[in-house]
Amino acid sequence: MLNNVPAGGSDVRDSRGRKLADAALYLVTDARRHIDPGFGELARFADAALAAGVDIIQLRDKGSAGERELGAMEAAEELAALAVLREVADAHGKLLAVNDRADIAVAARADVLHTGQKDLPVAVARELIGPDMLLGKSCNTPEQVDAACGDPDLDYFCTGPVWATPTKPGRRAAGLDLVRHAAGRLLDDAHAHPFFAIGGIDASNAGEVAAAGATKLVVVRALTAAADDDEVRANAAALREAVRS
Repeated sequence: MLNNVPAGGSDVRDSRGRKLADAALYLVTDARRHIDPGFGELARFADAALAAGVDIIQLRDKGSAGERELGAMEAAEELAALAVLREVADAHGKLLAVNDRADIAVAARADVLHTGQKDLPVAVARELIGPDMLLGKSCNTPEQVDAACGDPDLDYFCTGPVWATPTKPGRRAAGLDLVRHAAGRLLDDAHAHPFFAIGGIDASNAGEVAAAGATKLVVVRALTAAADDDEVRANAAALREAVRS
């Protein structure tokens, strides 16, 4: 079980906490509706990604090709996509994450809720999701990292974007210095929460992120833009190797 987690101590929380502690690769994917509005392609891709070594999969359809072609997902459609991911994640014994929405996370029986700096306050999100669901936060500055490290309602945080990325248009890159800052906090405080580096990370630069102190990565295009399943497997293996070597 992770340090500084909310009280509860259930078997479900303990299991999720162990998987988070062991996780190296966290994938954020759109619903791939532009390929298949019925989510069959989402199921196929998620299965390939989790089989390739992804430990956590999050649905985030904002700004996607599917949103541009079909419009924003309503709650019922998002829940349908998450039901597909829930089945695939369970089959692989991996964690399912929901972006931003505490109500959707509860309805989808998610393992993880991930929030941004402009989303619900952490304490409010924790109250809504209960003690068993894991809770993460995006951090873009050293001050935000410092606040997240010891927040008793959080389980992990993300630092980034390391490099500019179209996933967060207009967001200035935080660079490797923020990764170094977070890694230093973990070295200084054994009770600080684990962190993932995020933003423009792929097989070509993951080694730089690992050298800055990251042992966990969040990726998007490194896997979602892969040409085929062989490339998904190769990229996932390279990313994992970068932080595990």
